[in-house]
Amino acid sequence: MEITNWDSVLQFASGNMDLNLQEHDFSEYSTSSSTPNLQVPTPPHSTDGGGSPVCDDPSDHNVLVSISTTFYPGANLHSLPPDLALLSSDSVFFYVHSHIILAASDNSFLSLIPTSSSKEHSNNMVIHIPELSPVLNIILHIVYDKSCSHYSPSLETLSTAVNRLSSYGIDSKSRITPSTPIHTLLLSHAPLSPLEVYTLAAKHDLYDLAVPTSSHLLSFQLSTITDDIAEAIGPKYLRRMFFLHIGRSEALKRILLQPPHPHAPTPWCDFTNQKTLTRAWALASAYLAWDARPDISTGFLEAALAPLAEHLSCDLCKQGLNDRIKNLIVQWSVVKRTI
Repeated sequence: MEITNWDSVLQFASGNMDLNLQEHDFSEYSTSSSTPNLQVPTPPHSTDGGGSPVCDDPSDHNVLVSISTTFYPGANLHSLPPDLALLSSDSVFFYVHSHIILAASDNSFLSLIPTSSSKEHSNNMVIHIPELSPVLNIILHIVYDKSCSHYSPSLETLSTAVNRLSSYGIDSKSRITPSTPIHTLLLSHAPLSPLEVYTLAAKHDLYDLAVPTSSHLLSFQLSTITDDIAEAIGPKYLRRMFFLHIGRSEALKRILLQPPHPHAPTPWCDFTNQKTLTRAWALASAYLAWDARPDISTGFLEAALAPLAEHLSCDLCKQGLNDRIKNLIVQWSVVKRTI
């Protein structure tokens, strides 16, 4: 709908009615009465045009209008003032620049925003967007390449926003890269929700997000993957995750296979005596290889193998065991931990 100024955008009540403008913080769906009010002129009478919503209850003399704390009329997001207002499904206003939105979208933002060549396009338009304000807020932050971490959005809300990008003609692969704030924010959820972040990255082929996230999936039990999870991840990234787990397990078995190198025979410790250490190493390594988990730590390996020295009386055998353990730790630490 076309209007003459931003005051008309905010027209919600009749001339004698007070209008309260409140900045929306998106940390919760409700707004707080303690949030500072945005000072704007009193809107004109609702019958002056613009088709703005009108208060249905004439006894209500205070109408609350929620405005984004980032995308508001006076925000310095661009050298030009905003020429477009987006209204979310829960009635929160976002003041944006149509040329920035159109440049990021290949379908005119779900065909909701007229192009500059369209006769319908003019400054100061209000477009109703079928998204809740927390989701729309994240989408706009992605478009403007701004961080929304101060809103502390949940991973569920972030995932919903990323999944909705394609609907608005926005390419997620070009918008979510390692240098962008949204990539950093999504990655911050990986330690606690690795499968969810990995699934989201796989769905949109966000390789640079999937790689660091995969290191947090080493402790994940592949046997617990359901058909729904496998379908959501897709064959490409599911195969990579399986190969990561299998590859690390096989690498650990190979590393454990070689026993400590024997030393030259001495009067008190010949090759026969050194077979005691070889057998002990074989038993310990077999135990570890049987349950060769891809997430096994170097500390666990050292704790499992170091006690073998307690049963050795030869100092050279002890030294050989310590050297072998150190070598094993180094080898295991350099095994690839990501897809």
